[in-house]
Amino acid sequence: MKHVFEALIYKTGINWAVDVSAEITGKLKAEKGYIRIKGRINGFEFRKSLVPVKSGPYRLFVNLLMMKGGKTALGQVAEFEIEQDNDPVLRIEQRMHPVLIEYLDKHNLNAEFNNLTNSRKKDILAYLHSLKYPETLKKNIEKVIRQLKDKVQDTRIP
Repeated sequence: MKHVFEALIYKTGINWAVDVSAEITGKLKAEKGYIRIKGRINGFEFRKSLVPVKSGPYRLFVNLLMMKGGKTALGQVAEFEIEQDNDPVLRIEQRMHPVLIEYLDKHNLNAEFNNLTNSRKKDILAYLHSLKYPETLKKNIEKVIRQLKDKVQDTRIP
């Protein structure tokens, strides 16, 4: 079920955020206190978690990518459309980037990439999915490939 609301983007500490009413969050299921959601800010898609606040409503932190994609700013009211995200497998920052797959296959480095820690793989994938320009994507994937090749060479040196 989709929930649509408007909210003022405000600053709390060093973060930007909006409050999500108890009326909406009461209809969503929390896991370990957090509510995984997918949604849109002024039409721009995102996947995040709502964070519980001790004496207030759940909070949705709004990052720079969401602000730019949603064409909004601090102090402005934005339109949000959110719903429960029940499929963590589809979270964008965990999906393999098709161009990375192509490069890993080309250089026969799939095993080396898979041997990275889960947090390192997630960081790499999240960063690659955030890039907008093909030339920047290519440059950064080539950097990952060089690092993986260097690691393979280091392990083969007696």
